[in-house]
Amino acid sequence: MNLTSFTDYGLRMLMRMASAPDRAFSTADLAEEFKLSRNHLAKIMQRLAQADIVETRRGVNGGAVLRSSPAEIRLGDVVRLLEQGQSLVECFGPDGGDCSIDGCCRLKSRLRQAERQFIADLNRSTLADIALSEPAAA
Repeated sequence: MNLTSFTDYGLRMLMRMASAPDRAFSTADLAEEFKLSRNHLAKIMQRLAQADIVETRRGVNGGAVLRSSPAEIRLGDVVRLLEQGQSLVECFGPDGGDCSIDGCCRLKSRLRQAERQFIADLNRSTLADIALSEPAAA
């Protein structure tokens, strides 16, 4: 299984936010800390906001804050959200892909089960379990 960079970067942002759940984090600050594109992080933050995982605020004290306690945010749910639209294999896609053995394939059900177990295993952990330590003051 290979998670997309979209998911990787989203998890990094949430791990940092979980370290100080009451603090508003700007995408600019997160981009600087992780050496990533601010625009890319803004797209990820938008998806997280649409799913009510974060709340975004404008203005001088603006940024994004977690809408729930880090202990209430399950990792599998986050991965499922951020991987939305990404299929484990082509035949899992919305159009079913181009499969010459469709109808007699016994691999598909096993891969679906593995995918479900992967998400279920991640859901045994929360954002609180993987929160980053506060960075050292410069």
